Amino acid sequence: MNEAFASGVEFIDYLKGWMMTQGVGFMTALLTAAVIFAAGWLIIRLLNAAVHKALGKYGHKTLFANFVASVVTKSCWAILLITVLSRLGVDVTPLIAGLGVTGFILGFAFQESLGNLASGMMIAINEPFKVGDFVEAAGMSGTIAEVNMMATVMTTPDNKRIVMPNKSVWGSPITNYSAQDTRRVDMQMGIAYGEDVERALDVMLEAVNRVPGVLAEPAASVSVAGLDSSQITVNIRPWAKNADYWTVRSATLAAVKAELNNAGIEIPFPQVVVHTAAK
Repeated sequence: MNEAFASGVEFIDYLKGWMMTQGVGFMTALLTAAVIFAAGWLIIRLLNAAVHKALGKYGHKTLFANFVASVVTKSCWAILLITVLSRLGVDVTPLIAGLGVTGFILGFAFQESLGNLASGMMIAINEPFKVGDFVEAAGMSGTIAEVNMMATVMTTPDNKRIVMPNKSVWGSPITNYSAQDTRRVDMQMGIAYGEDVERALDVMLEAVNRVPGVLAEPAASVSVAGLDSSQITVNIRPWAKNADYWTVRSATLAAVKAELNNAGIEIPFPQVVVHTAAK
């Protein structure tokens, strides 16, 4: 018990001595580091806003501005953290010197990341899509949510989040379904071989043109696509505003089906005719 008490007294004496000799300097360094961190945090926020404003002023698009701002702010954060550590007495010289020695090794180790960074820059500069566009890229389809230094993020219609490396996106064909104001709605429907084809096409076209959201220009078209095994296949191709695509598609299919029924025109179902030889 006495030994424990003596050890406690020695520790308190040591702590008092340390506070007398080094405590003031440490607290000063800690306060200075905190001030530097707070000032740096504010400067980085202002710099981020300034980059967006400057690039927007010269006509650069949002995707490019976001990418450049991301690179600038992350670089500034790295510099700020090194500065704060140095003010706290951490020797960062070996770290900085080591960057040159290990740079060659890291170049090989992180060549995939560097490829993603370069691809992200190409996406930002060329902007094949923007945030909010519905695209198909790297075998995935969804709405673009973000493009950062390493990855492109999209959300699917069923609310899944997909993160794809920028290298995969830039290295594959990109289909942007939101790039144009209007879009053609491609559908097919079949009519029976025994029906009057011209009459059926007229009925279908009239039904299409009455659907809300179908544009007058470009004009909708209805035409024979092929003679299949159990039906005459018809292409139905109205035009709609991009935002109305799915609404127009659903309404058109319902309207054409109802109008064919009203006109007594048969919509066939797949069937197989079997002929048997008489005995």
